[in-house]
Amino acid sequence: MADDLETRVVRKISWRILPFVMLLYFISFLDRVNVGFAAFTMNKAIGLTPAMYGLGGGLFFVGYFLFEVPSNLILYRVGVRVWIARVMVTWGLVSAASAFVTGPHSFYALRFVLGVAEAGFFPGIILYLSLWFPARFRALAAAVFMAAAPLSTAIGSPISGALMELPKVAGLSNWQWLYIIEAVPAILLGLAVLKVFTDKPEEAHWLEQEERDWLVSTLQSERTSTKSSHGAGLASALRTMRDPRVLALSLIYLGTAAGLYTLGLWAPLILRQFAFSSTEIGWINAVPSVVAIGGMTVWARHSDRTEERTWHVVLPCVAACIGFVLAGTAHTAIGVILALVIVNVGISAAKAPLWVMATTFLSGASAAAGIATINSIGNLGGFLGPFLTGWIKARSGSYTGGLYVVGATLAISAILTYLLSHQTSEHCALESSP
Repeated sequence: MADDLETRVVRKISWRILPFVMLLYFISFLDRVNVGFAAFTMNKAIGLTPAMYGLGGGLFFVGYFLFEVPSNLILYRVGVRVWIARVMVTWGLVSAASAFVTGPHSFYALRFVLGVAEAGFFPGIILYLSLWFPARFRALAAAVFMAAAPLSTAIGSPISGALMELPKVAGLSNWQWLYIIEAVPAILLGLAVLKVFTDKPEEAHWLEQEERDWLVSTLQSERTSTKSSHGAGLASALRTMRDPRVLALSLIYLGTAAGLYTLGLWAPLILRQFAFSSTEIGWINAVPSVVAIGGMTVWARHSDRTEERTWHVVLPCVAACIGFVLAGTAHTAIGVILALVIVNVGISAAKAPLWVMATTFLSGASAAAGIATINSIGNLGGFLGPFLTGWIKARSGSYTGGLYVVGATLAISAILTYLLSHQTSEHCALESSP
């Protein structure tokens, strides 16, 4: 009977929450990386070199880094519903304004402000999922949510490619229309968040009383048993941000972010070397992401079933590292595409188990601070990967060196994950010894 109740509740919250947060992240990721397609004509129009483009593309994550933790702490205070709505409307407006950049400096400024506007969205949703899903369902829930990133590439790439074939309309070029058209859904969905989201399970009137009581008691029991020494309040948030486990997970996530956003900003331009049209690149760029969606879901389900997280992060990071090396050495379009498939699957599969590792020792205000810290520091990889790829490309004339460097960050992520798990196991053994 209890199992039937659990199944019923998890099914209800899954259908209520996951499709909508997937849609939000789909638009979020699309608005972050559509610059990769806009670059086809924007770079020449406003005078961007590869190094300038890589710097501007990465500045998004500097703004994100600076405002991530404050944003998530505000979210914890005012509620997910209001704050996520604010985030989405703001980033939609900034993304649309990107259509009117006129040179390198305005490009840099808008990318930075876009990061500020969007700060708090991703960790806010991860926190939101931890408030609703019992621990043994979180990896799959997180994977379904994060599947929106490769799904955004799979669906968004053909759309972006097609928009880049538009002629000039109303005095605006194709790259300008790309920004404007793809910003509108963020604003509309931001308003929809106010109606769709429920802040806490206690307020979920769409659950029956028995279902709501079971969910609240289960989550409360898990929070009580969570081994967290951080307490509550601002002081606890600061202690959480200095926790060695949080800092280690931040560096691990940095490698995956470097890989993800190097793909998002540079893969279309790498494929353009093979003389494909914008529309063809859109469809080709979708292929690795389609494969990644299936891979990450199966991998997360296996992680939940075995309740193992470490190797479910290590092995995908190693695979992604190998994929970047292969992409750097490939000389044919087929070789590059196959390498991008490996990279996409590896990066996508690592993310859900990685985030579950964080929620096993963080709760309450500590979770808000810790998750935001991991995401903000980790997303600096979204600056370093694209910037270094552009910087090396400008000096060597090739993408190879940059792809090798990004692959190395993923190798470091794999090593750190293993070391963190080993240290944590020894610490737990010492605590349990008489």
